[in-house]
Amino acid sequence: MSQPPAQPKVYHIIHVDKLDSVIADGCLWCDAVMVERESAGTTIGMGSIKKRRLSLPVDCHPGDHVGNYVPFYFCPRSIMLYVIHCANHPELMYRGGQGPIVHLEADLHKAVAWADANDRRWAFSLSNAGAVYTPFRASLDQLHEVNWSAVAATDFRSADVKEGKQAEFLLCHSFPWHLVERIGVLSREVAQKAANAMHGAAYRPTVEIRRDWYY
Repeated sequence: MSQPPAQPKVYHIIHVDKLDSVIADGCLWCDAVMVERESAGTTIGMGSIKKRRLSLPVDCHPGDHVGNYVPFYFCPRSIMLYVIHCANHPELMYRGGQGPIVHLEADLHKAVAWADANDRRWAFSLSNAGAVYTPFRASLDQLHEVNWSAVAATDFRSADVKEGKQAEFLLCHSFPWHLVERIGVLSREVAQKAANAMHGAAYRPTVEIRRDWYY
């Protein structure tokens, strides 16, 4: 596999109308918590996949399941965003396209350092964490096992690239808002909505229009 970037970043996508609740809570919650809460804002994920992840094991942390973790991709412009953009998958309830979707960017090493300092488990997968065959790792020394060429690829028609591009970083239970360093958006309109959501917040990461993060 190719070597990881010196400072790898990780990305979580949400609908812009969920920012208010994330900021109010001070974190992103894992799906295992969210199923017990009344969800505010628009859900963009597939319900069947979210349900399956609640019972899929994270093999490097016995007893844990993927749904106990907040997931991040190692790249923007993910395959899931492409599915949202196409808006034709039969299991996708959300049909609003990529326009209102925002990328929350964080630094991998800072997230791991925070997790280790706060006794919070973390892991990463080598492909889609929602698949039963996916291997997991819990050491930064194993980051080279991620297919970084696939992560960076823009053409993912090859099965190997498609698998590798879907590698995930996972943080148990919740992901602190203060670890989000940048918010990437597609348009000025959504940038303004993101800025409005952060009005009065103690912590406000930079908002940038990043059309290269979209389809």
